[in-house]
Amino acid sequence: MTKTLDPNSLTPKATPISIGPDAEADYRVVRQTLERITLSWREQPSLEQLAKEAGLQPIQLQRVFSRWAGLTPKQFLQAITLDYAKALLRDSASVLDASYEVGLSGSSRLHDLFVTHEAMTPGAYRGRGTGLTVFYGFHPCPFGQVLLMVTDKGLAGLAFADPGEEAAALEDMCDRWPAARFIEDTTATAPYASRVFDPGEWDGDTPLNVVLIGTDFEIRVWQTLLKIPMGRATTYSDIARTLGNPKASRAVGTAVGRNPISFVVPCHRVLGKNGTLCGYHWGLTRKKAILGWECGLNGPVLEAL
Repeated sequence: MTKTLDPNSLTPKATPISIGPDAEADYRVVRQTLERITLSWREQPSLEQLAKEAGLQPIQLQRVFSRWAGLTPKQFLQAITLDYAKALLRDSASVLDASYEVGLSGSSRLHDLFVTHEAMTPGAYRGRGTGLTVFYGFHPCPFGQVLLMVTDKGLAGLAFADPGEEAAALEDMCDRWPAARFIEDTTATAPYASRVFDPGEWDGDTPLNVVLIGTDFEIRVWQTLLKIPMGRATTYSDIARTLGNPKASRAVGTAVGRNPISFVVPCHRVLGKNGTLCGYHWGLTRKKAILGWECGLNGPVLEAL
């Protein structure tokens, strides 16, 4: 189905994707529990406490987490503590330095999604999307509703939305390229939803194409984000140093916040200098959830803590 965007009626429609038979119900439980952990992780709430608040038996909550991310609640709690955030930052500067010297194979690959990217020309960006056609669609994912925006060259936007906030998320993304033509087409976006959130489809032989649409400086920052491996993190100041302008930390922070392709361009892997998680355009709880999910896929990081 294809529908031209009516700017006066931003009403998204969700199309399910294959992320498991209980994915949406699991996410509601996980999100509620994450919010509880976010507020009181220092108390290290027990499985029994978390399960009672979720209205489940402990074994049920354990199974939900296992289905959702291959993690137990205890491991998830560990993954989002300040100690884990600090562990991600070990040698963060050298991570970026090394990324310019290594290839895309084996454990040293630059980006776990095997992303290839190209940047829109500066002139096209200044035109605020003039002549650009963007197809969009909402889909469920492990982190709630995801809005995907694609062009004929690849994925151009990825945003998250909590229930009831889908229209605001769509408007936020459309405002980035106000002169573009937006068409709702979930058949065009569904393959990207599957590729992005199913690690089984992260295949280097068929890389995911993304299109970076921003200023020259923003694109340089986003390209640097693509070099942060899963299970590691860096800081705003390290990115600024890598770009040759150590005093540009504030400008880097602004560019990170404007990253239009969340998750794929991993802005969630940028932390404060002391290991704090800092802000996230799509919510701090969601940032914690993504880091925890990645931690589940990157088991040796947990084992090393």
